Amino acid sequence: MALLLLSPTRLEAAFLKGRKFTFRGRAGLRGEGWVWLEAGIGKVNMALTLAAYAQRHTLERALLFGIAGAYPDSGLGIGDAALAEREVQADLGVRGGGMKGLGFPTLVTGESRYHNRFPLDPGFTGQLSQTLRLPTRTFLTRDLVSETPSEAKEFARRWEADLENMEGAAFAQGCLWLGIPGAELRTVSNQAGVRDKTQWRVKQAVEGLEALLRQVLPV
Repeated sequence: MALLLLSPTRLEAAFLKGRKFTFRGRAGLRGEGWVWLEAGIGKVNMALTLAAYAQRHTLERALLFGIAGAYPDSGLGIGDAALAEREVQADLGVRGGGMKGLGFPTLVTGESRYHNRFPLDPGFTGQLSQTLRLPTRTFLTRDLVSETPSEAKEFARRWEADLENMEGAAFAQGCLWLGIPGAELRTVSNQAGVRDKTQWRVKQAVEGLEALLRQVLPV
């Protein structure tokens, strides 16, 4: 059994050192007690990579890490980091009420019914929060990222969210369905809705990920 590490891109995991391999065309690394895979950008890539790997391997836990955009009123600035308490799938259902407004659950596991909000594993997340001294926040996942600050504010208000990304809800939903304790760690590279990449700080955000993961992994 191993800890599965996932990041959307190789850039976000450039600091990891391990034995190289590929899995269904995805770049991978093996380390002491962990395996990393480049999942690909977007919800479909994330869900397929997680499910395909879990089908063939027994996993103890899974950790998604990467960069994200912070919503204007989140209190999080560039370089800050947070763990996901829950993920919001913001693209599914009707505009005003998501899947609950449409009248269908997205996922049913046992007695639990999920519509657009998916919790990350509280035990794993709480352990990381305590070790890394990081807050837990609500993350929001979209296929189309916010293109203006006003659009970002509207999504943050509607879903009471703090960070915007493109993969997390698929990861959270997949972990719930597959019964894998999952956690998600993001560092802020930009303000959501700001598309001018001269204002982004990707290198700083990736360095933040490295510093945090070195506290919990022999990377």
